[in-house]
This record gives sequence, C-alpha cells and structure tokens, in this order.
Amino acid sequence: MRVARLHKAWDIRVGDEPAPVPGPGECLVRVTAVGICGSDLHWMNEGAIGDATLAHPLVLGHEAAGVIASGPREGQRVAVDPAIPCEKCRPCRDGYRNLCPYVRFAGHGETDGAMRELVAWPQERLHPLPGTVSDLAGALLEPLGVAIQCVDLGHLPFGGTAAVIGCGPIGLLLVTALKISGASSVLAVEPLEHRLKAAAGLGAHVDSRGLVDVAFEVAGNGDAVQAAIDIVRPGGRVVLAGIPEDDTIAFRAATARRKGLTIAMVRRMNEVYPRAIDLAASGLVELDALVTSRAGLADVERAFREAGRRTGLKTVIEPQR
Repeated sequence: MRVARLHKAWDIRVGDEPAPVPGPGECLVRVTAVGICGSDLHWMNEGAIGDATLAHPLVLGHEAAGVIASGPREGQRVAVDPAIPCEKCRPCRDGYRNLCPYVRFAGHGETDGAMRELVAWPQERLHPLPGTVSDLAGALLEPLGVAIQCVDLGHLPFGGTAAVIGCGPIGLLLVTALKISGASSVLAVEPLEHRLKAAAGLGAHVDSRGLVDVAFEVAGNGDAVQAAIDIVRPGGRVVLAGIPEDDTIAFRAATARRKGLTIAMVRRMNEVYPRAIDLAASGLVELDALVTSRAGLADVERAFREAGRRTGLKTVIEPQR
C-alpha cells in the first residue's frame, strides 16, 4: 500500500509499505478521505505539537473516512474516530475519554494516522456513514466534533451571544454549531478576508456589537486569546481551543480577574460522533462546502504547502486517487 510518512519537519516521503494486519476487534479500512488539520501543520512545520515531538517517522492524519475492506462489515462506509482511549483510567471511567492520559491517537506519538491507503482500526471506533453524508464530509466529522465539544464547554445561555476568534474550518463549524444551539448572535473575528466572508455566509456578523456571553478562541495565538478575553462580558466564559506554536498561552491577568472570567480548555472531543453524524445527515451542518482543495498521496507535500498558505478553507487527501 502507498503511505505518506513524516520523517522530520518538511520531510514527508511517499512510499510502499506492507498492508496492516487487523488485530482482535479491528477492521481493515480503505481510506478514502483524510483532512489536513492545523495540528498536522504543526507536525509538518515544527516536527512537534505542544510538548510532543516527532520520535520516529510518523503517518499523519486523524480526520478520516473510508470503507471497511474485510470482515462482517465489509463494504460499509465509515468515519474513523481517531482516539482509542484505554477505558480503564479515572478519566475514562468518569466519562471523559478525551482526557485519557493513555489514549492512542491517529497521527500522534506512536500511532500512525490515516494518510495511507489502508488502516487497521478498532471496529467500535468506526462509525457508519449514512448515504447522505459523503466521504469528504465523513472526514470532516472530526473537526465538527471538536466544534461540538467547544459548544459543550461554553455553556452558552439559550439566546445568548457568542464570539468566535479565528475562522478556519473548526471556527466556521463552530459558528454553525452555535447558531443551531440557540445563539442569538455570533461575532466572527478573523484577519483573512475569505474566511471572514465564509463566516458571514454562515450567519455570523463581522462588526463588534458589544460584549458577548461566551468567547471561543480557535486561532492558537496570543492576540486571539487576548481578543477573546477582551470581548467577553464580566462573569462570562472563554473557551480556548487553539494550539499555540510555542506551547504557551499568555493574557492580561488583570482583565480576566476583574471580569471574574471562567476559562475552559478544549482537549479534542468526547463521545460526540453520533451527534456530528446526525447534524451532517440532517443538513443542519454543511461539510462538503468547506473542502476547497483535494489531492492524492503523490501530491501530499504540495497539499500541505497549500494548506499552510491558508488561501482556502479545508484541504483533503484522497489516498485512493
């Protein structure tokens, strides 16, 4: 099978490797679509993300969809949940599987991701896709899940007001999720004009109209964090979802303290795939429209460079092309 494997920053090599052999409880999946995420760009640009560094050549990609290639479910189209929690630790037992310290996550640490033709994955982490959800949309269920996790952590009052700082794919999905969940208005803050236009097309307004109940930071830089803190009302809530390049978050403590803000941190997502699939299948969330570029494995480096320029919205790799 063909595989794209990252050896160090900007050294991604496409080659042939043996197909994986499914273990007990696993299915072999033929990967049809895998999105390039901001975290993948961290791996490519820095050979690291947060406090995790590239210890060995790694297959990236955790936003994936495919078709089960063998076994009783052969032929079933699925979305791949990239997280494999241990199910034994305290966070798992308490229902916070996204906080599992022993989680295996596609394209991270010792676990190869989905930028390859075939992947063996636990069958309980393979979610059937309805016929109304395309393979491209199936890959984008993961970032939609992160947006849902953000909304869950935001505790937005029904009819409340929100701001989204950073309108990449997750930020745009967050705009839609907030509107669906009852926000009376969503302010979008984004320096790139085409992304700001996309947010406006989803129902966000782009001119400041006072302080909001909850601010969501989805950009991964200090200016965005400070903007979120500045724009939220006293007693409000700030949800930080961005991942900074230097693994440091800084803001003016006096502003946050005097407002008495609650700050929540996003760690991927909990068990939200069923909700994400239902939203996509019902048409309440449009995922295909976010895909502005597609490439095969042979063009993976070009695809990463294009994604890094941020001239579009979402770049998707199609390993079967």
